[in-house]
Amino acid sequence: MLAVFDKTVAKIPEGLQTPQQDPSINALKDGFLSRHFNAFHPAAVTINLGDSGLISYAIDKQNPLLPRLFAVVDDIFCLFQGHVENVAPLKQQYGLNKTANEVTIVIEAYRTLRDRGPYPADQVMRDLQGKFAFVLYDCTTKSTFIAADADGSVSFFWGADSEGHLVLSDDIDTVKKGCGKSFAPFPKGCFFTTSGGLRSFEHPLNELKAVPRVDSSGDVCGANFKVDSDSKKESGMPRVGSAANWSQHY
Repeated sequence: MLAVFDKTVAKIPEGLQTPQQDPSINALKDGFLSRHFNAFHPAAVTINLGDSGLISYAIDKQNPLLPRLFAVVDDIFCLFQGHVENVAPLKQQYGLNKTANEVTIVIEAYRTLRDRGPYPADQVMRDLQGKFAFVLYDCTTKSTFIAADADGSVSFFWGADSEGHLVLSDDIDTVKKGCGKSFAPFPKGCFFTTSGGLRSFEHPLNELKAVPRVDSSGDVCGANFKVDSDSKKESGMPRVGSAANWSQHY
């Protein structure tokens, strides 16, 4: 799977883009990275999100135990890889029918949060029990919702190209192609949103700090983000109108 978002939609975290970034690498220009992805996945489907970026996926070359799923509901696009163990109670919780699966559960969870759900986002994420990574884009609000499970069970990477575009993929070579050395594994137990940036759902009251990654040549290659046990965020959720973006609620 592949997703590329413009910096107006997903601002890259400080530290992910390295000073040694090749200025010629632009993941979105002339469909550069999607063409590279399609070369290895000829049957891949690419969704053009206009100025916001793109999402591309293929069902070939996948782990049968961690399948890829894609769905669109009310202009919300979601690409999901993996599985959720507690599907039945989640379908009941969100009022979904028997045919609902993991990707539709994630979309409904997002919609519930966006439209002033009763729980904070970190609690909703902790309710998803399983091995997964997903990328969601809401066309209505031009917002992203990206996450990986607490164990980092699914191969999932992110990075930044020279223009500050955020690149995400389960294939490390694709991320390297689009980001050079400005990439890292997506932090396990974390979620990223347009308004709130990167947060840990396991430790929602702690800040995350960037720890530079160094390759065998001694060059900085993006950053790993770790929970900073010495920093705390304010707890609680502010009261907001029902039209407000859910991702501002934490």
